[in-house]
Amino acid sequence: MNQDLVNEVNDLIDLLAKSGFFSSDEILEILEDQFIEEEIDFSGYDISSNDFNNHNFSLLEECFKGLALKSIIGVHNCGYDFEEGVEDIFELYVHLFNNKYAVEGFCFYTFEDVEDAIESEVLRITFGDFQRDESKSLKIGKTVYGSLSGAGFDLNWNESVNDPIKIVNFQWDKKYDENKEYEIEGAYDLFVGVIDEK
Repeated sequence: MNQDLVNEVNDLIDLLAKSGFFSSDEILEILEDQFIEEEIDFSGYDISSNDFNNHNFSLLEECFKGLALKSIIGVHNCGYDFEEGVEDIFELYVHLFNNKYAVEGFCFYTFEDVEDAIESEVLRITFGDFQRDESKSLKIGKTVYGSLSGAGFDLNWNESVNDPIKIVNFQWDKKYDENKEYEIEGAYDLFVGVIDEK
């Protein structure tokens, strides 16, 4: 293996472990898929979870849970990038609608956003409403902003529907938890659970 490939593999292992969303087995599967052409033997690699303390991530989780009470669904690790995130959020909306759950709006961040948070300590939160109504989207943005601000996060947002809310000085510290689901499946279960308890 040439050095560039070695570096690429190590960087991906580091990123996936630091994200806190994947088990060791899942990281191995992703590596095998990503480097399928290279025929790399990953059996000798030490792939383990991070030892983060979950402090900031727990606050973020609580914010997303609280937003469910205001009919806003929050999704952690929603797709790889923005386009995939939007596709996933509308797929989630259809599931909720078909099961007779009313949801006003959404917020999410993607895996690409997690990568940026790990590298630059800025986490972008995309928000909006499902009817693409600008005034409703802005109202949802303000609600999301208020929730994040209330949790003590340092925020940067110009109150525009076209720009994400940025959590700045955000140290990504999610620890892997095998007992919790994230992405759209986890968001659906959390939202439905919160609404059914109301």
